[in-house]
Amino acid sequence: MPHRARIYLDHAATTPVLPEARAAMAEALALWANPSSPHGEGRAAKAALERARATIAEALGWNYDILFTSGASEAVGIAAARALPKRRLVGATEHDVVPYHMGEAATPLAVDKHGLIDLDGLAEHLRGEPALVAVQHVNNEIGVTQPIDAVAEQVRAAGGLLLVDCAQSAGKIALPEADFIAISAHKFGGPPGTGALLVKDLATLTPSGGQEKGYRRGTQNLPGIAGMAAALQSGAHRDAMPLLAMLRERLEAGVMASGGSIIAAETERIPAISAIALVGSSRDSLLVQLDLAGFAVSAGSACASGKMKASRVLAAMGVPPAVADGALRLSFGPQTSEADIDAFIAAFDAIARRRRAA
Repeated sequence: MPHRARIYLDHAATTPVLPEARAAMAEALALWANPSSPHGEGRAAKAALERARATIAEALGWNYDILFTSGASEAVGIAAARALPKRRLVGATEHDVVPYHMGEAATPLAVDKHGLIDLDGLAEHLRGEPALVAVQHVNNEIGVTQPIDAVAEQVRAAGGLLLVDCAQSAGKIALPEADFIAISAHKFGGPPGTGALLVKDLATLTPSGGQEKGYRRGTQNLPGIAGMAAALQSGAHRDAMPLLAMLRERLEAGVMASGGSIIAAETERIPAISAIALVGSSRDSLLVQLDLAGFAVSAGSACASGKMKASRVLAAMGVPPAVADGALRLSFGPQTSEADIDAFIAAFDAIARRRRAA
């Protein structure tokens, strides 16, 4: 029997670098000078940097400032540490890096059983002095899309500022209105180690000196930035959303037919992510069985799944332990095919049958 190639269904962790990004990076590597240097070589690198900045702004529909960073984690860290409001409010289902940067004194914002921010609770917490509020656009474990417009309206009315982690949505769906937006290139076909903090008004952020208009120290990663710009300009992940919606529907129908369940099935979710569960199973065992069968999936955030910790997201939603213990995240990219989904359904069904027979 011929060997079947492995099937990658973990695009929310990192998705393959697009050909357009690879080409742009190779071209930018020829501009090896420091963009901050005043000589001709430096000016050429600076010009390429600003062309990339303009391309990213156009692709994202962003009309304000863009500060280049090493990724969404650093972008969140800059806003969390240097946004002017003194108070910090943070959603209960944020990526681990967000509560870390917002600090132990940050007030958690509860979510309902669907993973959506409790807007009444938010309104209560916004009373008092202005706060920086961190609410994720798309959850990295379950794909739930937060009502950012409603959140932003409350935050603005209270005189606060809104930080939105858009690592899972940038380059895929339209960005929300926010004061700060964090993005990461390796989630939409750019290279790892490159990202940006989108800032609506630099006056709301304390400067640090150095590069990026004095708001981020360190030489910019021109090849990485060029790759990020090319990936966004290609529109590959955005254009794939209709296909991925169909593939997710196909996947989830197959999972349910095999006795599995879908987490947050009734909530608006990005098509690129599905959280499934096999009640009574161990996610550790499921991951091992699927990996041996040739499937790359995860048990949630790549930053936490390797440690096999219980999911904060599912706990905050009140998902029963029997479901959470057997939960997996599958995530898709432009390269994902119907054949990939059908192969996974067959493998999942075989695992479910073995569990029932045990």
